[in-house]
Order: sequence, then structure tokens, then C-alpha cells
Amino acid sequence: MSEGAQYPRIGVGAVIWRGADVLLVKRARMPRAGEWSLPGGKQQTGETVAQALLREVAEETCVEIEVLGLVDVVDAIFPATDEGPAFHYTLIDFSARYVAGEACAGDDAQEVAWVPFGELARYELWSQTVRVIERSAQLHGPLSDAAVP
Repeated sequence: MSEGAQYPRIGVGAVIWRGADVLLVKRARMPRAGEWSLPGGKQQTGETVAQALLREVAEETCVEIEVLGLVDVVDAIFPATDEGPAFHYTLIDFSARYVAGEACAGDDAQEVAWVPFGELARYELWSQTVRVIERSAQLHGPLSDAAVP
């Protein structure tokens, strides 16, 4: 592993619901640069997980959210290659509800998109991201008991 990846870094991510739409970001930086994913980023020293999530979502997407609950914890491990260093992130993923703001590509994002839940396959998401979104849909999104009128 590269020196910068000796220890796992803690990352936070949010499945942000606006009705049946999910907010996705196209990553601007490694790892997964150019790929669609959930908004989020690294927790900073002195920040709670909740503070990190609210900050990262605002910086990356320009939107405000309300955190609904924990979805899962996922390890993203990328071995070193000729193209780049090793990365290891422990990702803490939450469900959230959109509150305010016009979604825009800020900070670490190339693009943002509100995507209908049924159209996520078009974005070629990492299998763990798909699993987390589906779990969030069951717990807090359009497939939850709370979403049924």
C-alpha cells in the first residue's frame, strides 16, 4: 500500500431522497474519478459523523439535508496499481431527505443528477452503492412503509 493509504480513512455518504429521486454525483477525484456515486466524503478530525455528512453533502452538491438514519457500513478497498496509489475507506452510509438548495456540482463533483429510483441502472453504479440505495429505499425511501400513503 502507498504511504497515504496505511490506515483506512472514514468516509460518509448519503442516499438523498427527493420523492422517489436519488441525488447522484459524478466523482471528480480518485478513487472512482469519473464514476457516478453517492454524495459524501472524508470525515475530518474533530467532526462527528453527522457533522461530516452535512458538510460534505453541502460542499459537494449545494443542498441541505435532514438525516433519516443509518443504512450500512461498507469497506471500499482499492489496491495500488500502475495508475495510482492504494485507497481504503470505511464508508458510513445514511439515508437523508432533501430539504433545500439547488443541486450543483461543487467541491469534489463533476456533475450532479436527480435520478428516478427506477433508472439507477443507467448510471453503472458500484454494486455496493446499488445495494445501499436499495436498502435505503426499503428503510426510508419509496419502498418503505413510511412512503405508502
